[in-house]
Order: sequence, then structure tokens, then C-alpha cells
Amino acid sequence: MFNYFIPIVVIIVLVYGIYKKVNIFDVFLLGVKDGLKTSINLFPTIFAMVLAITLLTNSNIILELSNYLRPLFSKLHFPVEVFPLAILRPISGSSSLAILNDILATYGPDSFIGRIASVMQGSTDTTIYVISLYFSSIGIKKIRYSLLVGLLADLVSVILSIIIVSLLL
Repeated sequence: MFNYFIPIVVIIVLVYGIYKKVNIFDVFLLGVKDGLKTSINLFPTIFAMVLAITLLTNSNIILELSNYLRPLFSKLHFPVEVFPLAILRPISGSSSLAILNDILATYGPDSFIGRIASVMQGSTDTTIYVISLYFSSIGIKKIRYSLLVGLLADLVSVILSIIIVSLLL
């Protein structure tokens, strides 16, 4: 049944356009042109994000930083294994899914680390990606407070994921 949903919606739109005597093809082409303009305007932002994520993940700087901060994390009872996920999740959903996959393959989904990583993945958002993509698409330049609140919400989610999983295990 769900396979027919999109064709039915398209048919309804076409019938409604014919009923309202709208030149459907011209309106469709106008929408395609606007969509193409938006895509071209977003391309530099998307390219910069992909480049930054690739450089960040391939340089192993996150692993070096987590090894450097290991003594501090052990005092705070923060599992160092989820640090790369906590850092990359606000930047990229696909990179954080790859890290989550590695964590689950290494430690298992029912382990303490696996559960924290799963809760962290589900309770945080790709804040920097969302702000850079959506705000640039509509021309908003002042993102300071949105970025601050979004990253603070991600930090609270990371901390609460550790606390809640610790209490439930």
C-alpha cells in the first residue's frame, strides 16, 4: 500500500492543477529551476563540510586527543571509547554512524560502552551540519546563539546518556 502513496499524491496534484487551470509543466520547470539555484548555492557549504569531516577523520586527531585526555576522562568516569562519537556527532550523521558501528562491533550492543554510544547517537543531533546547511540556504548569517544552544544541548545529551546508562545498568 505504501508503494502507491507517492504516485497517488502526484496524481492528486496533477488533477488539482488541471482543475485550477494551471500550466503544470511550466510551474514544474519553475520549481526545478528554483531547486537547482538552491542546490548551487548550498554546494560550497556542503563541500566545505565534507572536506572538513574527511580531514578530521583521516588525520586521526580525534584518536590522539582522546588518548591525551584519557587520564581526565577516567577521573570523570567518561568512557574514552565514546569520545570520537561525541565529537563527530554534532558535525556529521554518517561519520558518527560509522563510529557507532565500530563501537558496537568492538564492544557489542549490550555492553556498557555500546549502550552509551547508542543512547548518545539517538539523543544528540548533527547541530553544526543542520545550522550550516539550513541557515545558509535561507541566508541567515548570525548563528552564534543557535550554535551555542545546539552544542550545549548536545553536551547535555552526552553527559545525560552516560548518567542514565550508568543508573540503568
